[in-house]
Amino acid sequence: MSDGSVKSEVANGIATVTFQHPKSNSLPGHVLRSMAKAIEDAGKDQDVRVIILRSEGDKAFCAGASFDELVAIDSKEKGLEFFSGFAQVINAIRKAPVFVIGRIHSHTVGGGVGLACAVDIAYAHESASARLSELAIGIGPFVVGPAVERKTGAGTFGLLSATPAVRRTAAWCEQRGIYAEVFPTLEALDLRIEGHAKELASYSPDAMAELKNVLWRGTENWDTLLAERAAISGRLVLSEFTRNAIARFKAEAAKR
Repeated sequence: MSDGSVKSEVANGIATVTFQHPKSNSLPGHVLRSMAKAIEDAGKDQDVRVIILRSEGDKAFCAGASFDELVAIDSKEKGLEFFSGFAQVINAIRKAPVFVIGRIHSHTVGGGVGLACAVDIAYAHESASARLSELAIGIGPFVVGPAVERKTGAGTFGLLSATPAVRRTAAWCEQRGIYAEVFPTLEALDLRIEGHAKELASYSPDAMAELKNVLWRGTENWDTLLAERAAISGRLVLSEFTRNAIARFKAEAAKR
């Protein structure tokens, strides 16, 4: 638990996959791999009609890649392995034969924005600002980029990528398609997610699987594409710029 975990529960046709990490729900490699497996397993479960992806706590939905793990990467191979974890989660969502609903309860950063865009439908609290922070540490949103661009279009993806210090409000994200709907309270957010999940669980699984295929048409090359993007990030993370940038961010965070 001290280094993060993932749990999955199934009830009434609804699988809920919940991840957590004590550092603002950041994502080390083992959490990414566990999340991907939980989503894959839920998709294979004949009793599951819909998946909800959420995180624990009342602070950040997701702080993105774990800085501790990033600074420990010392080879291109290890970099590829780490960033492939994001690819595995996105591809698990893409390939699941059921809809995946995201519960974005608060601010999300970097890879967390990728998760919000990868899910089929993201519902959010009004505090759920978003920031693609990767360029600020010398990498770039390469692996999550296709998911963000698919949801928002190239122009918005480019703007988010090129303004890594800017927090975009939940309303801004809703206007650009990242969030389907934004709610003023967590209670309202949870009621909407519960209601929509129950509704989807009552529909034909065959029809939903076919619809999912239609909606994700054009992404059939993502197994290869996201692996190529992971290799780019895995190479760039070894740079002196990235090492120094992460050290600065960690020092600033320690002062808060």
